[in-house]
Amino acid sequence: MKTIDDLQVAGKRVFVRADLNVPLDGRTITDDGRIRAALPTITRLAEAGARVIVASHLGRPKGAPDPAFSLAPVAERLGELLGEPVAFAADTVGDAAKGVVAGLADGQVALLENLRFNAGETAKDDAERGAFADQLAALADAYVGDGFGAVHRRHASVYDLPARLPHAAGGLIATEVGVLKKLTEDVKRPYAVVLGGAKVSDKLAVIDNLLEKADRILIGGGMAYTFLKAQGHEIGTSLLQEDQIPVVAAYLDRAKERGVEFVLPVDVLVTAEFPDLKTKAPADAETVAADAIPGDRMGLDIGPRTRELYAAKLADAGTVFWNGPMGVFEHPDFAGGTRAVAQGLLDSPAFTVVGGGDSAAAVRILGFDETAFGHISTGGGASLEYLEGKTLPGLAALED
Repeated sequence: MKTIDDLQVAGKRVFVRADLNVPLDGRTITDDGRIRAALPTITRLAEAGARVIVASHLGRPKGAPDPAFSLAPVAERLGELLGEPVAFAADTVGDAAKGVVAGLADGQVALLENLRFNAGETAKDDAERGAFADQLAALADAYVGDGFGAVHRRHASVYDLPARLPHAAGGLIATEVGVLKKLTEDVKRPYAVVLGGAKVSDKLAVIDNLLEKADRILIGGGMAYTFLKAQGHEIGTSLLQEDQIPVVAAYLDRAKERGVEFVLPVDVLVTAEFPDLKTKAPADAETVAADAIPGDRMGLDIGPRTRELYAAKLADAGTVFWNGPMGVFEHPDFAGGTRAVAQGLLDSPAFTVVGGGDSAAAVRILGFDETAFGHISTGGGASLEYLEGKTLPGLAALED
């Protein structure tokens, strides 16, 4: 895989496919972590004299312009972080984009409007996707892939565009791939994996693969209740994917056969009603044993004994990968489990990787120092698919 060092960028128009898919509350960015992660590559190219054309998706618009998903607030924040104004094109391949790109001087940066405002970006049809990639390619002289959070997508700007231009991987992708290799090829043991989040179905493939690689798998979040149900426990009104119970039960049996320690909550925080995440009003929460959840209560976080147990399982680990919160961390009454796991990673001597998505957001929202972790990934879905052993289209497109 080539790097920026392999490209001649001075005076050239360099198309940077970044991942600036940040959370927005109206037009306010609530977490700019992905923008900050893109800065080193953008800055390096600009300082080398490139005319930098940044492009990204934001949200899931339906292949047409939608003001709710405009990248305009991102352009403003990117300019603030760079300390230089960023020209914003109000379209992606139309007159606005062509005009903005034509007006760039060496070392200047522009941001195009949301790639997904064009149906060709996400089209299943190769010809339609290719036609859009042709239009993008006409804007630039070279391509740098640096949007790790999108490399598992076979999209025009990720998969088709690199074939049309001299191309290389940006610093962020190079770092992410290097970290993932440490989780798959050069693992320091014991290797502990912490998985949370709402749906067990989102994590089945990675669990299947990690059963061949990990020494310990710790489960939390909404997905834990399907595992508890598979063990024969009543889970009240907690989140349940009933159709996954047979699969989960088979994984528990397989873990036992392979000597993989599979750790489930021993106590949980429960409440009668889901809390209000806007007002953060106090919830009627209580701690119960994981095998004694009342029929009218739902589990929304791991309990204090489970937090201590999980911290102990991380304390002597050599490598830790964490993906998914332990509970409804957005509410202070149910943030304790996620906070405890984050602190457990910091207290462990292990090489620690926070696997993007909600876990990365939780680290920032709960006030932890991001630099204290071994690595915080910018791509939750991409990280998981890599760990599943899948070929990621965006990485394959850069490997030549």
